[in-house]
Amino acid sequence: MNNTTSFFVLVFLALTFIMSAHDKLFHWNTNMGWMKPHFENTFLKKVVPLITFVLVCFELVSGILSLIGIVELYINGGRVFGFYGSVFSCITLLLMLFGQRLAKDFDGARTIAIYFMIAILGVFLLG
Repeated sequence: MNNTTSFFVLVFLALTFIMSAHDKLFHWNTNMGWMKPHFENTFLKKVVPLITFVLVCFELVSGILSLIGIVELYINGGRVFGFYGSVFSCITLLLMLFGQRLAKDFDGARTIAIYFMIAILGVFLLG
């Protein structure tokens, strides 16, 4: 049962972060059109493209580690990659939470908190 729960947590994290990174990369201008005004009243306003790129890197690492973790869990019951995928997912979500709180987007921050609970469950189950 623990492997089943871990499997679904990792699938959720892999889908979430790989799709999010894909969206940011392939719709860069649209995302910048939303993010630049979103952060215009913060100290991040001049580095939005840079922090978005850094965030995409974290999302890709989180998603790929989670994806490898799914395979590892299936092949030999291993939990190392899934654990690190969950840890990186938590870090990625904390970066997002920082940005949303800084921009005073409390609804966005609340949504990230829901995702964080699933990621922390992965850390718990796979640790």
